[in-house]
Amino acid sequence: MTLATDREASPAGFVIEDITTGVHASGFGLVGDGRSFSFHIERHELVVEVYRPRLRGPVPQSEDVVAIATRKLTDIDLSDERSMTAVVRDAVAAAQPVPRNAR
Repeated sequence: MTLATDREASPAGFVIEDITTGVHASGFGLVGDGRSFSFHIERHELVVEVYRPRLRGPVPQSEDVVAIATRKLTDIDLSDERSMTAVVRDAVAAAQPVPRNAR
């Protein structure tokens, strides 16, 4: 696990606050517009969830997910932190909105 001590954002405002590499890769961070995101391995994919800004609690709930992206693991070096960071950054940028049921 790597805990980012230097939280300087990239020009796009993307920051990974915590990252764990390997077959159980996971982590979380912030996007420049106030949203947060997390990522983890699920089955044979990397799953990235982007949450709405200004969450009510410390742990996001399923209704807080506003966008999602997945990437196949075959194209990712799970042991390399830089590779994981690049894939997550690209996935966050390409995340598709989650459809919501009308109430």
